Amino acid sequence: MAAFWEDPTWIALWPKAVTLDFLIEQSTKRQARNLLRSREDTRHEKAVDPITGTVVGYARWILPPGHVTAADGKPTWAEAQVPDVGEAERKHYEELAASAWWNPKEGMGEIDAKNEVVMERILAERPYITLDYLAVHPENKGKGIGTALVESGIQHAEKIGLPIFVLAFKAGRGIYERLGFKEVDRVIQDDTKYGGQGEYGAYFMVYDVRPESRMRP
Repeated sequence: MAAFWEDPTWIALWPKAVTLDFLIEQSTKRQARNLLRSREDTRHEKAVDPITGTVVGYARWILPPGHVTAADGKPTWAEAQVPDVGEAERKHYEELAASAWWNPKEGMGEIDAKNEVVMERILAERPYITLDYLAVHPENKGKGIGTALVESGIQHAEKIGLPIFVLAFKAGRGIYERLGFKEVDRVIQDDTKYGGQGEYGAYFMVYDVRPESRMRP
C-alpha cells in the first residue's frame, strides 16, 4: 500500500481526508479474503527481510484459462498457491473484509477504460501469465527486490512454457525492460482533471519465453 502512495494518480482515487495509515488499516481487513479469492488461477510470491521477517515485496500472478493444472493433475506452480481454509475461517475473513471502508471516488474508473480495452485485446491473442500486481515498500527500493520477484516469475513461466504480460506504469517500467520485456502498446492520457500531474502513461509489455519452453505440454 505504501508503494502505491507514491503514485499521484492512485492518491487521487481517494478523498483528501483519507490517510495512508487509514488505508493500510482497512486494506489489512481485506487481505485474507483477497488472498483466498480465485485460488485456482492466482499465484502469490513475497520477499521477506531475512533479519526482521518483514514482508518487503509482493507479486501476484494470474494463470490463463486451461493452464491452472499441470500434466500430473496437480495445480500449476503449486508452491505459490495460497492454501485453502475451512468454511468457518473463510466466512470470518469475508465478514472482516465486509467491515472495511473501501470507497474510492466515483468516476475515477474511466481513466483506465482505454487501458482495459488494449489489455483485453492483447490477452485475447494468446495465453499469457499475467503479472497482476508488483509492489515494493518505499523503504526498500533500490535493493533489487522488485527485480528478484519478477525474475522468479520468469523462471516459472519458462518452466510452464507461457509468455508473460504486464501492464506497466512509469515507475516500474525500467525493471521490465532490463529483464527483457518488450513494449507492444502504450496509452498516454492527461490525468489533471482527476488530480494527477498531467501524464498518466500505461505501457503494455510482454516477455516471450524461449522457443523450447513453448514446446512443453
